[in-house]
Amino acid sequence: MVERRLKWLAWIVVAWGASIFLKLVSLQVIHHREYVNLARARQELVVEISGPRGTLFDRNGQVLAMSAPTESVYINPLKVPDLGLAAQILSAELQLDRAELFATMQAAKDNHRGFLWIKHRISYDESQHLKSLNLDWISLQHESQRHYPNGTLAAHLLGGVDFEEKGNGGIERALEADLKGVPGKMRLLTDVKRRGIDSRLASEPRAGQPVTLTIDAHLQFVAERELAAAVESHNAVSGSLVVMNPNTGDILALASYPTYDPNRPPQSSDIKNRENHAVSVPFEPGSVFKVITLSAGLETTKLRPDSPIDCHGGVLKLPGRVIHDSHGGTGVVPMETAFAKSSNIGAIMVGMRVGQENMYDYMRRFGFGRKTGITLPGESAGRVRKLSIWGTTSLASVSMGQEVSVTTVQLAQAGSVVANGGLLVRPRIVLKKGSQVQQPSAPVRVIKADTAITMRQMMEGVVLHGTGTGARLAGYTVGGKTGSAQIYDYAAHHYTHSYNGSFLGFAPITNPAIVVVVTINGTHGTAGFGGAVAAPVFKVVAGEALRVLDVPKDLPDDGLQVASVVPDVSDLADADLTAQGNILVDGDEEAPQAANASATQPVGPVAPTVPAPPDTRPRVPNFSGMTMRAVLAEAAAKGIAVVPAGSGIARMQSPPAGAVLHEGERIRVQFSR
Repeated sequence: MVERRLKWLAWIVVAWGASIFLKLVSLQVIHHREYVNLARARQELVVEISGPRGTLFDRNGQVLAMSAPTESVYINPLKVPDLGLAAQILSAELQLDRAELFATMQAAKDNHRGFLWIKHRISYDESQHLKSLNLDWISLQHESQRHYPNGTLAAHLLGGVDFEEKGNGGIERALEADLKGVPGKMRLLTDVKRRGIDSRLASEPRAGQPVTLTIDAHLQFVAERELAAAVESHNAVSGSLVVMNPNTGDILALASYPTYDPNRPPQSSDIKNRENHAVSVPFEPGSVFKVITLSAGLETTKLRPDSPIDCHGGVLKLPGRVIHDSHGGTGVVPMETAFAKSSNIGAIMVGMRVGQENMYDYMRRFGFGRKTGITLPGESAGRVRKLSIWGTTSLASVSMGQEVSVTTVQLAQAGSVVANGGLLVRPRIVLKKGSQVQQPSAPVRVIKADTAITMRQMMEGVVLHGTGTGARLAGYTVGGKTGSAQIYDYAAHHYTHSYNGSFLGFAPITNPAIVVVVTINGTHGTAGFGGAVAAPVFKVVAGEALRVLDVPKDLPDDGLQVASVVPDVSDLADADLTAQGNILVDGDEEAPQAANASATQPVGPVAPTVPAPPDTRPRVPNFSGMTMRAVLAEAAAKGIAVVPAGSGIARMQSPPAGAVLHEGERIRVQFSR
């Protein structure tokens, strides 16, 4: 009996021991990690330490934004011997409010918190002063601070960061996932009552990915300088400028004015300055948009550059409105002349032949009414109204650049279509992420190559003898288009006498390397038209861009004849031009037309009439219908430079026959069979 009881007792002890052993195996082996994590969750608090952001470079490797090393201050309130003294010391060293700091520290101690940030990203002097105090309850942690070494340079493009080092605009915001670093971890040990015991660094933060942008810092500086000078000198409101490679879509410069310093935190007074006018603020383009109108005309109708266009003497009556042309208007002229002189009525006549459906189609083809996809936040798609809501005169308005809104970067994209031979290439701003090169988007055919060549020739005419003579460059052929769009007052429901003066241009003509678009918003009077305010900015910026890119010259340096600027007043669609006073045309004052014949009679003795001297300036010969051999022979005999294109019989030429031939000017002749 005793033996049986002992055996039972032994089995019970063995079973008990086995169960304990199995439980220990479960706790220490099978479920070890689970219980360790539960223990850590109760005993540790994890504080993230942000990693340095990736550096931003320009295309040549110049630093545009970087994260500079700095230090932040934290304490363990449970180990501070005297909170009052600590608050006094820290507030004096770090320029903090003593009462507020003491209240924060006291609350942390009352809640048994063993970790408290005092101030992030202190200055070097503050760091050195704190270290010299040798107080063991003050701790410093390495962090980073975003710094923009060039100040305001490319501010709208780069953007900035907030107090948490997160992007709040520009590339900083668009590429937040790439630029932000991998955060490190600070582990805070606590007891069972969550009271702090100690803290230690668990992992170091890691820097984000470096990003190389397509812009050239030097060209960006020149663009911003010239844009700011133009806005200020003409008392305008704002401005924007884009320099783009028409073949790759690379944005070489993107400027907006007014500007700001991203090193400084945002203030309520500078919110408007942070608007990126090149990307986010659409406007009516005015006559610049005639590039699209004529491109559509060349492809959907039988119109050619020398086709006659009736400009109706400068006045066209439409249902409910009257359209005026500049300089008293003209009659029937070649389409290229109407374009060069920026005739509103000429553009309307072309638009009428194109038709609403085709016009809408080509507006969409050129990228208007939708975002370009550039890697910048807040991009506007502009506005292209659906055909179903077009009014009776909408086609006329759209043909001359009204009732449509665009951005400067959209105009650069559209200008590149003409410059690169008819392909739509989306603009890009990111060249590389880390070591990975970002490929440009696949181009899309928008217009025929010969249409693009013809448009280039007509746009060269704008610069040679039209409204864009202020854009001429020494050593380079230039094509472009001016625009002086009246700003619409939506409250009063009419167009004002404030303008968006713009210029879209490219160079050299035969193989454009750059497209430059300049827009000056809120100008006033004839001095605020595109040819006067925007074309000179193009001249400086384009000239510098061609120099920086080392583009070979296609004209002799001394072959440029400086011409006076022809004001582009064609966009004054509904304005009474007689109220504008006298208009300067090529330096000659055109007197306002007298109300009646008697008003023009002189008073007093009449001076004898002196006959005007004959015009002996050389004229462009008519090559139409001639073979290439005959054209080259005649040109050589007369000492004229001719640039032939195609083969067969001469079908068109620029400048047209009979036009004044300026010194050093080349005549482009298109041959076809």
